[in-house]
Amino acid sequence: MNEYEDGPDPRHRRPEGVDDLTVEALGSLSKALETTERARGHLYSFHQLTGGADRELDRAVLLLREAGHTEWADMVEAEIMGRNVIPGHWTFQILEAYNETYYRPFLELERAVVRELAQGREHLYEAELKESRRTPGHPDHTACPPAVEP
Repeated sequence: MNEYEDGPDPRHRRPEGVDDLTVEALGSLSKALETTERARGHLYSFHQLTGGADRELDRAVLLLREAGHTEWADMVEAEIMGRNVIPGHWTFQILEAYNETYYRPFLELERAVVRELAQGREHLYEAELKESRRTPGHPDHTACPPAVEP
């Protein structure tokens, strides 16, 4: 049995004076940041897939040469291998610009808002949603994970 069985642990309890609209706003801000995290992950996928494709061109060029198609091999090597994906940028540069221009400022601002408006307590909206949907006393609806024995 865990000491918080009847409700969320203190890290997820709404601080005194924080109203419903603020909790909802913080939940929406958190959701937007989570979506940004997913978008950033897709950029990393784009980066890795594009890099993998560029490296596979080494094999394509080699095989074209072995098959006697040196003009085509030369063209692939000169025109596509190592090409910028947008003017002046390889994918790592797109990632760096995204992180610097959008992701990090968003993350820092979200952290500052949560610190200021909710004493740094994250996921208040989700914790309250969980509390409203769980069945007290049901073994699979506990408020918190079981306490770890020392």
